Amino acid sequence: MLQPKRQKYRKSFRGRRKGMSVRGSELNFGEFGLKAVGRNWLAAAQIEAGRRAITNSLKRKGRVWIRVFPDKPVSARAAGQRMGSGKGDVARYVASVTPGRIIYEITGVPSEVAKNALGRAADKMPFKTRIVEKDEE
Repeated sequence: MLQPKRQKYRKSFRGRRKGMSVRGSELNFGEFGLKAVGRNWLAAAQIEAGRRAITNSLKRKGRVWIRVFPDKPVSARAAGQRMGSGKGDVARYVASVTPGRIIYEITGVPSEVAKNALGRAADKMPFKTRIVEKDEE
């Protein structure tokens, strides 16, 4: 799973996911991309599941870029614990995704193969997405 090597602070606040994504909203590496339409936290396991779906669908051809990184720690407490006694331990890492953000990019494969692969990755995402091409941006 993806997670940061080091962090300044071990735990973070939940924050707000408002606004549109300005950075990371255009294709920079590949010809096809998966762009977020909704907003949500994207867990490291979900990013890995989408990557596996893409690489499996491409049959080890082409090139894949992951454009998000889970750098936000999310703490959780065991179910059935009483209130108090501090904040829970870090359970997982997430990437905060807002609309317009490119999540994956693909190049080196035909159009219908790339769209099929990105469609399979889109099924793993916790928000709505759309497939974008280099020439339509």
